[in-house]
Amino acid sequence: MSDLTHTFTVDATPQEAYEAIIDVRSWWGATNIVGPTDQLGADWFYLVPDIHYSKQRTAELVPGERVVWEFTDGYLDFIAEKGEWIGTRGRFDIAPDGGRSQVTFTHEGLASSDECFDVCHDAWRHYITESLRQRIVTGHGTMRTREEDQAAVRQHAETRK
Repeated sequence: MSDLTHTFTVDATPQEAYEAIIDVRSWWGATNIVGPTDQLGADWFYLVPDIHYSKQRTAELVPGERVVWEFTDGYLDFIAEKGEWIGTRGRFDIAPDGGRSQVTFTHEGLASSDECFDVCHDAWRHYITESLRQRIVTGHGTMRTREEDQAAVRQHAETRK
């Protein structure tokens, strides 16, 4: 099994990267998130109606080094196994890199053989390497619109035919 992973390097301190990561609304969806994303042990929710619902528990917060979420519930409308994320983890590792910071996101337990892997790979690529990266650099992420999410799901469905 190979976990889904995305990595980028950014001109910021590890602490600045960490602060952006735990400010999830600023890079994954301001109106799509309910609950505290910056508190250890807290449950919070991500929802795009008719596409994606997930419940996360913040399992680990190590300032300037690591953030871990446990996906404890979920529903992906666009695949047969709707609960594919349940029991997986989102892990952010932050490392200093010559005056910069390297951020690695790993969706642990989401394998390349899983049905949502392709569309999830594309979505995480956007949210991690574009939106989160921009949030660290500029203070503002570049979230997808609902229409962009729907188009990605439609494209996924067409390629699986």
